[in-house]
This record gives sequence, C-alpha cells and structure tokens, in this order.
Amino acid sequence: MTMAAALQSRTAESPARSPASRIAHVDIVTDLAEAEAAWRTFEESGQLFTPYQRFDLLSPWQRLVGGCEGSRPFIVIARDAERQPLVLLPLSLRQSHGVRTACFMGGKHTTFNMGLWNAEFAAQLDAADLDALLAPLREHVDVLSLTQQPKRWHDQQNPFAALPRQSAINGCPLLVMEPGGPPASRISNSFRRRLKSKEKKLQALAGYRYHLATTDADVTRLLDWFFRVKPVRMAEQKLPNVFAEPGVEQFIRSACLSLRGEGRVIDIHALECDEEVIAIFAGVADGQRFSMMFNTYTMSEHARFSPGLILMRYIIDRYAERGYRSLDLGIGSDEYKRMFCKDDEDIFDSFVPLTSRGKLAAMAMSSLSHGKRLVKQNQMLFDLARRLRQAFG
Repeated sequence: MTMAAALQSRTAESPARSPASRIAHVDIVTDLAEAEAAWRTFEESGQLFTPYQRFDLLSPWQRLVGGCEGSRPFIVIARDAERQPLVLLPLSLRQSHGVRTACFMGGKHTTFNMGLWNAEFAAQLDAADLDALLAPLREHVDVLSLTQQPKRWHDQQNPFAALPRQSAINGCPLLVMEPGGPPASRISNSFRRRLKSKEKKLQALAGYRYHLATTDADVTRLLDWFFRVKPVRMAEQKLPNVFAEPGVEQFIRSACLSLRGEGRVIDIHALECDEEVIAIFAGVADGQRFSMMFNTYTMSEHARFSPGLILMRYIIDRYAERGYRSLDLGIGSDEYKRMFCKDDEDIFDSFVPLTSRGKLAAMAMSSLSHGKRLVKQNQMLFDLARRLRQAFG
C-alpha cells in the first residue's frame, strides 16, 4: 500500500471527535491528482478562499518548487455526513530536526494563505469544528505553521482567526476602492497630473501602449523579458534572487499560462513600445481584489520616467472600472506602495502545536517570527540587519 493510500485509509472514515461538529470525516490526501476534484469545487463562486489558493497555482508550486525544498503534499479535506466537502487545507509537510511541520503551500510566492471553505460552514465554525478538523492531524504533524493569513476576506472572517495568533512579520499595504467612485478617490488629481507629465515622454515612443497579456505568445514573451531583467534589478538592490531557486521559473510560467475564466491564474499587465518592454506587474484577481505578485521595469533610459508608477495607475483604474473593491501590492512597505495604498490588510501568523514535540517548535517559531517583526518595525535594527546580510550574504 502506498503512503497516500495508507494515510487515506486511516483517516477517510475517521468520525468527528465531537458530536456537536458538522465534520463527519477528515481525509488526508498526499496526491495532488486525488485532491483535484474536491479542490476545484471550492473554487466556484460563493465559497471562501483567496486566489492564491487556486489549484492551478499551488499544484505547479508543489510539484516544481515544494518538492525541491523537501516538502510533500498534505491536503486536508473535511466533509459532512453526506460527504460534502466543508473545508480543504492546501498544506505541505516537511520534516526537520525530527519535527514534522505542516505549512500552507506556496512558500514565498503567496501573499495570503488560507484554507478553501464552504462559506456557510466557515461563518458558523466553532471550537468543536476546529477540534474535529485538527485532531486527526496529530498522528502525522507535530506543528502547524500557518503564516500570512488575512483576518478577513471579502467581509467574512477567516475561521482560523479563532486559533492562537500573532501579527505577521510584514504588513501588506492595501488600497480600498469605492465601487463607482470618482478617479480622484483612488489616486489624487495632483498625483495623476505628475504621472501624466512623466508619461508624455513615453507616449512619444513608437507603439507605446498599456495592455493585459491575453495570448500564450504575449505571456511567454513578457516572461522571457522578466527573467532576463529581474535578476539584474535584484543584484542592483543587493537582494537574493528568489526567482533563480530550483523550479521557480517553471512554476511561474505554468501559472501564467493557465487559463481561468476570462483571464489567467496569474495575469500580466505591461507597458510596452515597439522597441522594448518598459514595465510589467503580475498578480492574481478574483472579481473583487487584485493582488500583485511580482514586477520589474526596464534597464534603459526610459526607467527615469517612473514607468512602474504609470503602469500601476492603469491597473488601479482598470480594476476600479470593473467594480473591484480593493487592490494590494504585496507584502512589505516599500515607498512606492505607500503612494497608492493608504490602508493595511490585517494579516496574522498561527503556530499551533499538535503534539508535545510540537509545543517547543511552536514556541521557537513564534519567538523567531516576533523577533523578525520587531526588526522590520525598527528602522535602525532593519538597516543593521540589511548591512549584515550584505556583508555575509
């Protein structure tokens, strides 16, 4: 019997520990293909999940990146007595120093992590449901490391906000958009005038345009350019190139080429002219929120006209005109993000011990995370940490 089958057979018929819980069965699946059908049912409208948890984004990440990092799929599916799925947790499991840790799939590439929930069940979740969901995991996992979770998503509370939690290491700047609101409610008129003045220089270029990549050829061409330019930009900033890590480029290409309704699993927005690509922003969208994943801009002289900011204005207006209610530019308080985003997404980490061995690990993870947050919030400590990283990195 395979490990997947063994896990499945031990847990598939596990009755819920508490009679008060709607959860009647908890399946643990270690094969992505086996989980796909149930996973996709959660991606239908009316369910509670973020676009970072789509199967076509996390499946290639797990296959191409997670596997290289030594993690394996650990997908938890809770069902009711009629075997209808109530929640799916897209986790991956790794073992280090004898401790088995389950994390959300996606690693450094997902801004937000969450389960995929039946929205009605999520709204009614109580302590008995949480216990019924987590109790069967103790046989396989010592500690849950559940980081960068939004406290709310589309006006509904994340059920895991009921777990012990602490503020995430980094913040996430957020732009809240009023449906039907005037353009000045998103970007001030004075800022728009400054951007238009800069854009005049770019508008003189032959073939200058903003567009969303729609064809496979466009997606591939823009990614070819990104993977040439981004490493140079990161080296310039003395930052480690996460895109050079094993499997990452293939994962990003796979998700950007995967179709999702009228768009892609990862959408690529670009400013171009006939001569060159000037800037790109890529992110995920779900009808209410656009969330940026990665970006870069040209190394040519055209960089001095702030093409990234001009592209951001196009993107904000595009989604606002389509009735979107919010937009974020990813984790971290870079200066350009604060030019557009005046609020912050409330995000948290939970380190949940499931065994006695996991208690020490959870305490260590929580302390380390808290320490990193303190450093990020103190400019002197942050600058010192950055200098040390540059000196010894």
